[in-house]
Amino acid sequence: MAAAAHPAAGAAPARSNGNADMGAWLAVAAGTLGAMMATLDISIVNSALPTIQGEIGASGTEGTWIATSYLVAEIIIIPLCNWFEKLLGLRRFLLIAALLFTGFSVLCGNASDLTTMIIGRAGQGFTGGAMIPTAMTIIATRLPPHQQPIGTAMFGVTAILGPIIGPLLGGWLTEAFSWHYAFLINVPICGLLVVLLLVGLPRDEMRPELLKEADWLGLFGMALGLGCMTVVLEEGNREQWFSSRLIVELTILTVIGFGMVIVGQFTNEKPIIRLSLLFDRVFGSVVIMATMMGMVMYGTSFIIPQFLAALADYNALQAGKIVMISGFPAMALMFFAPVLMKWVDIRIAVGVGLLLLALSCFVDTSLTADAVGGDFVDSQLLRGAGTVLAFVFLNQAAISSVPVQYAGDASGLFNAARNIGGSLALAAIATVQEQRQWFHSRRLEETLSANSVRVQDWLAAQTQALGDPGAALRSLGGTIQREALVMTYNDMFWMLAVGIVCVTPLVLLLRPLPKNLSSGPMH
Repeated sequence: MAAAAHPAAGAAPARSNGNADMGAWLAVAAGTLGAMMATLDISIVNSALPTIQGEIGASGTEGTWIATSYLVAEIIIIPLCNWFEKLLGLRRFLLIAALLFTGFSVLCGNASDLTTMIIGRAGQGFTGGAMIPTAMTIIATRLPPHQQPIGTAMFGVTAILGPIIGPLLGGWLTEAFSWHYAFLINVPICGLLVVLLLVGLPRDEMRPELLKEADWLGLFGMALGLGCMTVVLEEGNREQWFSSRLIVELTILTVIGFGMVIVGQFTNEKPIIRLSLLFDRVFGSVVIMATMMGMVMYGTSFIIPQFLAALADYNALQAGKIVMISGFPAMALMFFAPVLMKWVDIRIAVGVGLLLLALSCFVDTSLTADAVGGDFVDSQLLRGAGTVLAFVFLNQAAISSVPVQYAGDASGLFNAARNIGGSLALAAIATVQEQRQWFHSRRLEETLSANSVRVQDWLAAQTQALGDPGAALRSLGGTIQREALVMTYNDMFWMLAVGIVCVTPLVLLLRPLPKNLSSGPMH
């Protein structure tokens, strides 16, 4: 399909104004299935991580690289996919990615040591990440404009539900069978994906001449910059940020890498990715909002299980079920997304979606130490509805705001922004949790005077109940830490709510979607 998407002269691909044929819809199904698998595997190991660490002999710090290596590799490859599509052809590129993803999944499923697991996870990230932006490219180049909303809604299901279902599926497979199946489940799915790709996408030609004119400076710079930046964000708090020589060196390499990308924009006629798209009023706004959405999507799916595990003693499977609640309104509204795209102004839809996300975070700012999973139901329902409205419309805006020949670049930037937002959220959460818990602990301690009659009475009662003054003091310390932790989680939800509110005015810069978008049925 790359031949159609990127003609030799670089002209826009021909695109029918009629209805897409069955082959086009099979291609869209293949793209969305691949994207679902890739987004699912970001978080599927989260629930199984403690079990995996124990069986392969990894410490807690080492075990985090099982998740980090996937995310780093995925963020690197996403913006580069458009160039690989042109070089290899879309069909060939996706078949290679699907087959390699299967191989790396089998490697992870049979890993017995940390090194093998990290190699397999990095390989999954590189090959799985290739299947995320290509799904949007297929929608933009294989479907006529009036049927794109249906394809966009299908892609939206994968992008939204993947990170949500991941922890639940991973926890269930680990509890019911073995952690190995969290990886091996990809084998039959990849088999179906390969069949859909072979049937749905036409043969296309390779373009080896692109190797001579490639923006090698930008390609290596993008890989260096994004890879090092992601590691800095993931490991910064654990390494005490810039007090660590490793973090300082990686930050310098990040700056050098992005500097190479910028130089490539001016020295090469066909840069590896067109950063100039970011200066477009509409597309630039979409990228900023997508970054903030990524922070909320990945941030809340991390915070809620952590809260329930620390304060309500939930296991991974129980916490996964609570995270999954946001998927119900997402799936219900997704069926109406094509109709909404036709009748609802994009500025209203995205604005309402972002405000619902802000409200969902605001609802969670009044948590207490007695909160359980049921206390997150309302906020999760709001979060699911808001995510659909904002994400699906922003996804369509990203496609519609650029010429069709730049759809691959736009897709790479849009999806990279969402994942980078997730990395920013996880880095911020780790830092905020450490600093704010210390702050709240000190403030709570300041309010408890040793001469207070109430404090003395409480300690006397605890001493009598526990039979040990030292145990009573430890109980008081534990209570202080528990309350400080609750206040810290409330702070994090506040920050996410404020962040969403701050980017909401950008909806005023969006342009209405093309009038030829339709909710017409698939044919």
